[in-house]
Amino acid sequence: MNELNAIDRLTALLSKLPGLGKKSAVRLVYHILDADPAYARALGEELIAFHTSIRRCSRCGSFTENDPCPICADPARDGSILCVVERAQDVRFIEESREFRGRFHVLGGLIAPLEGVTPDRLRIGELVSRVRREGITEVILAMNPTVEGDTTALYIQKILKDSGVEITRLASGLPVGGDIEYIDRLTLSRSFRGRVRLS
Repeated sequence: MNELNAIDRLTALLSKLPGLGKKSAVRLVYHILDADPAYARALGEELIAFHTSIRRCSRCGSFTENDPCPICADPARDGSILCVVERAQDVRFIEESREFRGRFHVLGGLIAPLEGVTPDRLRIGELVSRVRREGITEVILAMNPTVEGDTTALYIQKILKDSGVEITRLASGLPVGGDIEYIDRLTLSRSFRGRVRLS
């Protein structure tokens, strides 16, 4: 069996990225080959440095170069409102809507027992600690409207039931089974404005 050449190896690595199939990966590989070698070198250097320069914020769990992240460190943000999201990239998409001015908490996933993701594997304990410690008055559950998202939202609602905080969820406008990443800004803005109280 022939050993993979450099083009095949890079194609195989790129095709593992979410949203990229083999054809898209091949296009990217040839784009890099056609580009100025300085571009390829800069891209490689950035990828090498990426994991050393980016870390998780010790407060919210989002990715950042500085700890705490700019959102957690911003005194103009409303520290009494906490928006709970599944993934770090959800913070970015919500920020782009310019609708929310509170702070965030990244769970790092959703409860999915069949996949071995139980509550103790998520940042739910840290969420409870923040609610107690930071004087949170409202927790907005901004998980995707999927079975896992609903399960996680119900679990969080249950464990925060006696905390005295208001628990809300983004309003309809987010399609069932949809992904926050693909929601347009207007729909996301309306979802924040029309969020519903859960407790």
